Amino acid sequence: MSSTPPSPAASLRGRIPNVPFWAQILLGLVLGALLGWAAKSGDISWLSTTLGKIGDIFVQLLMLVIAPLVFFAILVSITNLRNVSNAARLATRTLMWFMITSLIAVVIGLGIGLLTDPGAGTGLTAADGAEPKKHGSWIDFLTGIVPTDIVTPFTELKVLQIVFMAVVVGVAILKVGEKAQPVLTLSHSVLELLQKALWWVIKLAPLGTLGLVGTAISTYGWNLLSKYATFTADIYVGCAIVMFGVYPLLLAGVAKVNPLQFFKGAWPAIQLAFVSRSSVGTMPLTQKVTERLGVPKEYASFAVPFGSTTKMDGCASIYPAIAAIFVAQVFDVPLEVKDYILIAFVSVIGSAATAGLTGATVMLTLTLSTLGLPMAGVGLLLAIDPIVDMMRTATNVAGQSVVPILVASREGILDREAYATADGSRLEDGESRVDAQPQPVAA
Repeated sequence: MSSTPPSPAASLRGRIPNVPFWAQILLGLVLGALLGWAAKSGDISWLSTTLGKIGDIFVQLLMLVIAPLVFFAILVSITNLRNVSNAARLATRTLMWFMITSLIAVVIGLGIGLLTDPGAGTGLTAADGAEPKKHGSWIDFLTGIVPTDIVTPFTELKVLQIVFMAVVVGVAILKVGEKAQPVLTLSHSVLELLQKALWWVIKLAPLGTLGLVGTAISTYGWNLLSKYATFTADIYVGCAIVMFGVYPLLLAGVAKVNPLQFFKGAWPAIQLAFVSRSSVGTMPLTQKVTERLGVPKEYASFAVPFGSTTKMDGCASIYPAIAAIFVAQVFDVPLEVKDYILIAFVSVIGSAATAGLTGATVMLTLTLSTLGLPMAGVGLLLAIDPIVDMMRTATNVAGQSVVPILVASREGILDREAYATADGSRLEDGESRVDAQPQPVAA
């Protein structure tokens, strides 16, 4: 009895070890740090340029699909809610937990800032800062949600306006019913294509990590951290307390699940968020690990895209709280109790202003303008932003996965067996995050 010999591709796969995704990311991070240090210390310009190009191409690939991905992900997530019982209650509780965890995060940020005085003794002055070109204000935030046309939000990547249009179209599809079925089918297909394309980009994350981390170190070096040492440490400590303290307590106390298992399953998304600095760019992977952790696909396809544009414990809570204290101390502006309450209010209500994009400048300008602090303070923090943004975004993404688990557990729809066996290292690029054949829309 003869047997078919294995193909060359199969033989090659058998000889090449299957390196876990998290290990690939870690390797890219270590190599990037070493190459960045070598480029900085040896003044090797071509190496710095090469690292910069690698990082830029990776980010550009992520950004290329963000606008259509947000639109179709939100649209499909709205229509998917019809397949979930008590959809309104699920959406309400999701938003409630978003606000609760944001409030906890901003309180932690304020506490750390008040204890450490991050702006004291830095040697920075008003002359070191520059007022940003774009400010965030409540009027701009509220009026900026509604687009003036359907093209500009996509060409200028105005995520809040894209979300607004997606919600309108999603609700309209539900209201129109069966006649809108071709549009819904097309939307599912386009989303599948976008997720597949973005997954290919995600596979390049180890290489992107090498370029982004290497560029940060070769550009800024370690000397920059001296003036911002306390501020940087505050951000990392605050995010670590939320990610490794608050979230595990909520998982254990509210969801009644093992917190260590959460990190085992969600770690690939947290790692990608750390290096990519984009919650939206990480969204397909975040949704995938959330589903692997036992959250039903119909609910996860709503909660994760929604969270990727509004759930920002790192960028919209911890960071603006500590940054506001930093700016106030540099410019010698005393803050009162009412100012700290305003910071908490802005963080909980205005977190959608960050819109899941790289950086949190809009949120910071919104906070500073609300407090009446000098906008030039934003310029003081731009130099250090790439370094602190990595930890902020990782915290964002961790929270975007934690909240659906909390809600699903409280609603009795969490697959606890799937949660207990989730393993992020076994992620496969072919797994779909949406139904291949969407169910007909009821009239």
